[in-house]
Amino acid sequence: MEMNQYLSMFIDESREHLQALNDNMMSLESNPEDISIVHNIFRSAHTLKGMSATMGFEDLASLTHEMENVLDLVRNLKLKMDSFIFDCIFKSLDSLESMVEDIIQGGTGKADVTVIVAALKSIVTGEYLKGSTGGSASAAKVETSSAEILDEFQLSIIQQSIEAGISVFYIEVGVREDCVLKAARAYMVFNVLEQNGEVIKSNPPVEDIEQERFDNEFSVFFISSTDRASLEKQISSVSEIDKAVVSVLDSAKLEELMKPPIMAAQQEIAAASAVAKTESPEKVEVKKPAAANAPVANRTIRVDIERLDTLMNLFSELLIDRVRLEQLASEIKKSELTETVEHMTRVSSDLQGIVLKLRMVPIDTVFNRFPRMIRDVAKSLDKKVDLIITGADTELDRTVVDEIGDPLVHLLRNAVDHGVEPTADRIAAKKSETSTINLRAYHSGNHVFIEIEDDGRGINRDNILKTAIKKGVVTQDQASRLSDEEVYLLLFASGFSTADKISDLSGRGVGLDVVKTKIESLGGKVQVTSKLGKGSKFSVQLPLTLSIISAMLIRMGSEKYAIPLSSIVETAAIKQEQIRVVHSNLMVDYRNSVIPLVPLAKLFEVPGAADEINEGETQIVVIRKGERLAALVVDEFIGQQEIVLKTLGKYFTNLFAVSGATILGDGQVALIIDTNALIK
Repeated sequence: MEMNQYLSMFIDESREHLQALNDNMMSLESNPEDISIVHNIFRSAHTLKGMSATMGFEDLASLTHEMENVLDLVRNLKLKMDSFIFDCIFKSLDSLESMVEDIIQGGTGKADVTVIVAALKSIVTGEYLKGSTGGSASAAKVETSSAEILDEFQLSIIQQSIEAGISVFYIEVGVREDCVLKAARAYMVFNVLEQNGEVIKSNPPVEDIEQERFDNEFSVFFISSTDRASLEKQISSVSEIDKAVVSVLDSAKLEELMKPPIMAAQQEIAAASAVAKTESPEKVEVKKPAAANAPVANRTIRVDIERLDTLMNLFSELLIDRVRLEQLASEIKKSELTETVEHMTRVSSDLQGIVLKLRMVPIDTVFNRFPRMIRDVAKSLDKKVDLIITGADTELDRTVVDEIGDPLVHLLRNAVDHGVEPTADRIAAKKSETSTINLRAYHSGNHVFIEIEDDGRGINRDNILKTAIKKGVVTQDQASRLSDEEVYLLLFASGFSTADKISDLSGRGVGLDVVKTKIESLGGKVQVTSKLGKGSKFSVQLPLTLSIISAMLIRMGSEKYAIPLSSIVETAAIKQEQIRVVHSNLMVDYRNSVIPLVPLAKLFEVPGAADEINEGETQIVVIRKGERLAALVVDEFIGQQEIVLKTLGKYFTNLFAVSGATILGDGQVALIIDTNALIK
C-alpha cells in the first residue's frame, strides 16, 4: 500500500475520532458525573494519538497525549471536570481539527501548541487551582481573564488599524473610591470616547458597567484620530475620575497585552476554531455507517465530482432510451422483446439507485458541527441556548452540502446573537431562561427545506423600514406598500449590512447579503417570517440537484407536465358540489378540511384546455408543502415514471412554478412543475 493510501485512511479516521470527541464532550458537559463518557473520550484520544505518532505528525501526537493525561485523571476519579477543563479540552479539539485540516490541504500538520499544552499540564499538576478553593472558583477566575480577551473580529480590526497607521489606544480608567454614582461617571467617560472615536472592547463589558457591576476600574480598547494627551485630558476632566492612563498600542504592545497563558490559549484556539471545517468539494466519499462511540476504519473510494457528473449524464441518456424501448415493446407485443426490456428495466433501476446515492449525502455532515458552535457562541454571549436538530438524515446532493455550511453558520450565529434575548430580558418577558433554536431539514418535491427558528425577540418591522429608508435601500413610498415578508427580506439587502448602532435591530442584517447571494447561487431562495416578541424563522429552499426523479405525468390540453412524486399526497376525482368559492378563491372539501383548488391549465394558459372547471367529475392531484396542502386540477393522469431532470438554461430564468424540463420516451418535452411555488 502506498503512503498516500495510508494518509487517506488517517484523514478519514481522524475526522471520525474528532467528531466522536466533540459529540462525547458535549454529552459530558451535560452529564459531568458520567464516567462512561470519559472512557469513550479517552479511547478516541488514545487511538488518535497512536495514529498521529505512526504517521509522524508529532504536534498532533503531543497535544493528544496531554489531553490523555487529563482524561486519565478524570476517569480514575482523581480529578473532577469543571468549566476551565472543559474549555481547555474543547480548545485542544479545535487545534487538532485545524492541524488535520492543514494535513488535508497538503501541509505538515505542524502548529505551535505550547500554550494549550501548558494549560493542560497546569490541570494535571493542579497549578491552575492556585489562588482559589476549587474548580468553581477557578472557573470564575478564567471567566474574569477571558473577559479581557479580544475575539477574532475585534483583534482583526485593531491589527488592521495599526497597520493602516490609525491610532489604537488601551485606556485604563479609575473612579474615586468614595464615588456614589459609578455607572453615571463611567457613562460620561464613554460619552467622551464615542465623540472622539470608536470603542472596540471594554472590560468589564458595557452592560456590566451600566449596572455598576465593577469595582473602581475599567479598561477600554479604543480607535481614534485624536492624540493621546487630548484624550487623557478629556477623560480626567470628568468628575470623580482619579485615574486615566492612555497607552498607544503598536503590534508589540498588543501582543504583550495578549500574553498571559490562559488568555493566550483562548485567543490562539478561538482563532483556530473560526476556520471553517468543511470537506473538500472536489472529492466524494461512499462510507459504511460507523457504530456510535466506536469509530472504525472505513474503506473509502475518492472520485472526482466531474466523473460523477459524466456518469450521471450518461445514465440520464440511458434512461430516456429505456423509456422509449418500453413504449416500443408495448406496441410490438413480442414476448421475447418484452421479457428482455423488463429485465433491462429492473437492472437499470438498481443501477439508478446506486448512481443517485453516489452523489447524495445526509445533511448531518454539516449539522453535526453546529451543537459545538452554538455552545461556544452562547457561552461567549452569556446566553442559555438549546439547539434542537430534526431531519439530519435528510439527503442532499454533495455539491450543495459542501456549499451550504457557511450560510447556515451565519444564520445560526445571527439567531443566537440577535434573535435570542439576553437572559435578563427573557425573564422580564416571562419566558424560559433557556431559549430554543430549532434547526430542521425536510424534503418537499424536488427541494430540500432547511429552517432555523428561534423563540427570541422577533424582528421589529418599523425599525427595519427606518434603517432601510435611512440607508437608501427603499424609498418612503415603496416602504408603505411592502408586506411583512418583503420587509423582512430587506435584511438581506447589501446596503443594509451596516445597521444603525442605536437601533433595536442591534446589528440584524450584518452580512446576510452574503448568505442570500450564496443560497441563490445554488439555485435556492430564502424566506423570513417573524412575530414580534415570539421569535423568527429563516427558511432556506434548496434544489436537490438530482438528475433523475420519480414523477407523475399528467396531461392538460395537448401538453404534458411532470409533478415530482415526493410532493404528491394522493390523486382523486371530485364532484362539482365539493367545490366552493371563498373570497373569490376556489376551494375544495378534502378529508374534513377545506384546501385551495388550483386550475393548472388556466394558470399556465395551456392552449386547448378548458378555461372553466367542467360539470361532473374533476381530476385533482393533492400536493403538500410542509403542513400545507393544495389541490391541482388536471385533465388526465398518464402515469408514474422515472424522469431525467434538465435545467432550462440561462435564457429561461425566474419562470413561475416551473423547476425544469424532461425529455419523454417519445421525444416530447414535458415541463416539471415546482409545486412549492403553488402553495403560499
